[in-house]
Amino acid sequence: MKPAFRRWAVIAALIIVPMFGAGFLSTLKPEPPKKDEVKLAPLVDVLELDLAPGVFTVRSQGTVRPRTETVLSSEVSGAIVEISPNFVAGGVFGKGEVLMRIDPTNYTVAVDQAKALVRQRQIEFDGAEKLLSQGYRAEAEHASAAAALASAKAELVRANRNFERTYIRLPYAGMVRSKNADLGQFVNPGTTLGVTFATDIAEVRLPLTDQDLAFVTLPDARAQAEPEVDDGQAVTLTAIQRGQPARWDARIVRSEGVVDERSRVTYAVARIDDPYRLHSEGAPLPVGTFVAAEIEGQSPVDTIRVPRSALRGSDELVFLTDENTIELRRVEILRTDADFAYVSSGAAVGERISVTTLEAPINGMTVRSTDRLDEEEDSAAGQVAMEADEATQ
Repeated sequence: MKPAFRRWAVIAALIIVPMFGAGFLSTLKPEPPKKDEVKLAPLVDVLELDLAPGVFTVRSQGTVRPRTETVLSSEVSGAIVEISPNFVAGGVFGKGEVLMRIDPTNYTVAVDQAKALVRQRQIEFDGAEKLLSQGYRAEAEHASAAAALASAKAELVRANRNFERTYIRLPYAGMVRSKNADLGQFVNPGTTLGVTFATDIAEVRLPLTDQDLAFVTLPDARAQAEPEVDDGQAVTLTAIQRGQPARWDARIVRSEGVVDERSRVTYAVARIDDPYRLHSEGAPLPVGTFVAAEIEGQSPVDTIRVPRSALRGSDELVFLTDENTIELRRVEILRTDADFAYVSSGAAVGERISVTTLEAPINGMTVRSTDRLDEEEDSAAGQVAMEADEATQ
């Protein structure tokens, strides 16, 4: 036998012989005992149904608007000769404060002329009346003098009124939104001078759906006719200011009384007193702020609250029987919000539902529930112990 062939035969023997030896030894090892495969039922979290606590909260949103806003316009012509330092965008002014003054020269002259004419017409009238009483003047001449006097007095009233119109002021305390005219500018009647608004009260228009209106009582026409009656529903307004959440108390004072044709919502109006906190404490609420609103609604009656995530579809819940089997049941949903659904019928207090999402639940399917997990584990442990005793015997 050649040396090369002998060497390869030895190498092959060193590989093949151990493999056959390992295979033979494995046949001598006893087989492990077989255990029955145990399939555990799905484990679900359980909620026991109870009545909804507290009151319904209706959520809406809107933008803060002034209740009273004015576009200032000139009623007379002339150059602006005086402007209040408060007449700037964001400036705060008082009731009756002079914001602007238009050159009054022509209107002062007109007042003086009207006064002189009134004095002249008064003298003429007095003379005509005296002559009439003596029988020297006709009735027509007396009437003409009286008409001339009345016309002169009316002209004096007009002159005085035009003179007063050279003062630009408002019958409320407020804030300047925008300024459209400045010192030295010549204006004509109708020229826009600026935009102002009152700071005593602000309002927020809150859109409400027909479903929301079932839980919100809006003031009726009689209540709106008596604005001093403060019995509207409470509203909490919230917004982020300077990176921090802020809140304000408001109250619904009226409804706009019509349904929006495009969005099919009804607008309720909430009132905020002293929004800029000029006469009270607290964070100001500037006009134009977008706020979220929570309206205190009516208390629920015989209504069950469930997590919105527990719903399958729009109106189906997974109920658990006493034997921990599934029962799929449709319920009537009264309303929903971001977190909860409110059930008016189809469920009872004390029943159990699954709040765990199951992939394909079917009626009669067995599950394990977290509220009975300890009982199930004790039962399983007892079964294992019993089987061990039987095996020992």
